[in-house]
Amino acid sequence: MRYTDKLDSVTKDKLTGFFVGWPNPPSPETHMKLLENSSHIVLAVEEESGQVVGFITAISDGVLSAYIPLLEVVPEFQGQGIGNELVKQMLQKLDGLYMVDLLCDEELQPYYEKQSMIKATGMMIRNYQNQSGKG
Repeated sequence: MRYTDKLDSVTKDKLTGFFVGWPNPPSPETHMKLLENSSHIVLAVEEESGQVVGFITAISDGVLSAYIPLLEVVPEFQGQGIGNELVKQMLQKLDGLYMVDLLCDEELQPYYEKQSMIKATGMMIRNYQNQSGKG
């Protein structure tokens, strides 16, 4: 497995198998845009095929704060430590910032606690009709 923060050799056809269970998932084109527009990314790339099998994104002001909106590993590669490595590398990129926030479902909190994060209370708006991406 190769980890990179570059999109040099990534094309939309290398971004398949993500967003499992989402009722209105982003297309590979939209997925590419969200990677391009994120402040920071880390990708897990399968060496032989060049297929992206995991990714994490962050949006940051680069001064005080960052938000991690997405961590995804395609199902057939889950359980191999890829997600852990993606989180580790992203937290290294964001080291020194005052706050790094992430919102997740309650059942995922133990996973992130193992990544040195603590539970917090937050608020959110979800426009599920826009889940596939803003036009």
